[in-house]
Amino acid sequence: MAAWPGGTEGLRYGGDYNPEQWPEEVWHEDVALMRRAGVNMVTVGVFSWSRLEPAEGRYTFGWLDRVLDLLGDAGIAVNLATPTASPPPWFSLAHPDALTVTRDGVRLTHGSRDTYCVSAPPYREAAKRIAAALGERYGGHPALAMWHVHNEYGTGCHCDHAAAAFRSWLLERHGSLDALNDAWTTAFWSQHHSDWAQVTTPRATQYLPNPAQVLDFRRFLSDEMLGCYREQRDVLRAFTPDVPITTNYVLGGWVPVDHWKWSAEADLVAIDHYPSEPGIAAAEQTAFAADLARSWAGGRPWLLMEQAAGVVYTARRMAAKAPGEIARHSLQHVARGSGGAMFFQWRASRGGAELWHHGMVPHAGPDSRVFREVAELGDTLSRIPAPPPAGRVVEADVAILWDDEAWWALQSPGLPSAELDYLDAVRQAHRVLWRQGITADFAHPSHDISGYRVVLVPSLYLITDADAANLRSYVERGGTLVVSFFCGVADEHTRVRLGGHPGAFRELLGVRVEEFQPLAEPVPLAATAFGVSPAFDRAAAPGQALATPMIPAFTATVWSEVVHLEGADAVAVYPGGGPAITRNLHGAGAAWYLSTRLDDDGYTRLLAAAGLSGTDTPGVELVRRADLVFAINHTSAEQPVPVHGRDLVTDAPVTGTLGPGAFAVVRAD
Repeated sequence: MAAWPGGTEGLRYGGDYNPEQWPEEVWHEDVALMRRAGVNMVTVGVFSWSRLEPAEGRYTFGWLDRVLDLLGDAGIAVNLATPTASPPPWFSLAHPDALTVTRDGVRLTHGSRDTYCVSAPPYREAAKRIAAALGERYGGHPALAMWHVHNEYGTGCHCDHAAAAFRSWLLERHGSLDALNDAWTTAFWSQHHSDWAQVTTPRATQYLPNPAQVLDFRRFLSDEMLGCYREQRDVLRAFTPDVPITTNYVLGGWVPVDHWKWSAEADLVAIDHYPSEPGIAAAEQTAFAADLARSWAGGRPWLLMEQAAGVVYTARRMAAKAPGEIARHSLQHVARGSGGAMFFQWRASRGGAELWHHGMVPHAGPDSRVFREVAELGDTLSRIPAPPPAGRVVEADVAILWDDEAWWALQSPGLPSAELDYLDAVRQAHRVLWRQGITADFAHPSHDISGYRVVLVPSLYLITDADAANLRSYVERGGTLVVSFFCGVADEHTRVRLGGHPGAFRELLGVRVEEFQPLAEPVPLAATAFGVSPAFDRAAAPGQALATPMIPAFTATVWSEVVHLEGADAVAVYPGGGPAITRNLHGAGAAWYLSTRLDDDGYTRLLAAAGLSGTDTPGVELVRRADLVFAINHTSAEQPVPVHGRDLVTDAPVTGTLGPGAFAVVRAD
């Protein structure tokens, strides 16, 4: 088993290549343009099942043979995909029971991608069969550098196949029907199950669904899709034990993938990232996604597998990337440990559902700003060394907790406020650090976090007893924990922890929350006489006023709580005098509690009080990757940077400033 694709040196650069969409004479032009752009690896075959297997068991590999030979002769490595994200029309016609059924009970028809059920035996067999055919034919091809299983796993189904598989999964997880009834609190609304046949997937229902059932179904889908991935991976591994195998993650609230669990099964982590906002927000989101990917990889290689070349896809429209943003966004990933920068796709399609998805070669062709920037980026990446193959590649002494299951649970429609948003909370924590030049890792609540001086805990709605004990031990050994509102209030089955909130953290935080009071309007918070400053004095005793200035007042939004002190000190209070922000000295460390949502400025000042402060140059990104320092100026003005040395890209000296939109890669002293 290899951990990184062979066939090329340095950073990997390229994108999804779909030659089946074009006449064969275009392929030669493609390869010439790839060489001109510095492309050294492409992903082939992601959506080509109908061309590879036009009828069950009949393969037409000739065209793919010619493509791989053409690429290999040009020195371009191939990341060969299994095309199982898009079954061909003949499969759907032969196996209608394998088509997706929605939560409303509607069976979908063929006509898009991802119209299949991962639990349907015909689909699983067909997927293994095409994977085996590809492995047998191309396992020894000299252009093969990596296997790419499927594409963006995330499709769920509510058919009878899925229901049967769900019941089997539940029996293995809970052990008995009695345990399931207890975990799901089925005594409520007369939902007690007296036979396993009564248990089904959480289809659309009259009113609110059972949140524990919905959460378990997301867990099941993650495991079921992971089973699909493993089956294809193992088929390919038998043919090519030394070729790395991966799949590409897509980030979204609809995706039932437990990224920590999946990452242990892939030879390298690969992500797709498409920012949802233009400008500086896109840069913030890019850093967020890259830090997540590096953290999921856990010291192993990872790769940016997909991004858009020319645009940012916002909720309402396509926003053109400003000149230089193609390079800056790519370098953000490379700075944070990616072994390269890939795109979807190489050549923009002239038809089909995504004909307006931009490509490295846009509709305008190579005589275009986008392709010129693509070629410039290829030259830039050729001058930057690849990251070390293993180990702690990027320096970070701060961690943000990330738990997919907590995210899924916070999507329940029965919560006290519709504004409880897991992704928004985690992104805010990362964003305020990024704006100060502080690089953060992500960690799961069960991980060893002893190496971080500060750990942020945003919206960790549910947590196990064991994970709560892990965080308590971290503080006792000297760590600083910053816990946000609506954390630790439920166990892993979404059952409320009784006796006061936040149940799992009450002792650690030294508080007891009597009730939640979501806010319709913002309210001001006042700092207490206790006060805390950015130069926080760790030696101060509880309740003892510090000699340093107080934090300025904050503004509370979205949420508030009735908080009682049980050992903690109030740092800020609500208008009625009740504690809003607290600090509790616990063991050798400190645990802070934020019972409301602050704006970015207020959250920044709170973190400074807890010992986290960075640079004062917003929009300038500084990341240390092994022995290199990446400096990226996302602003339209010249900015000071604490970097001196020779830029590896331009071979010009860097003497403490970066021009508008400029970047530099300098060897650290």
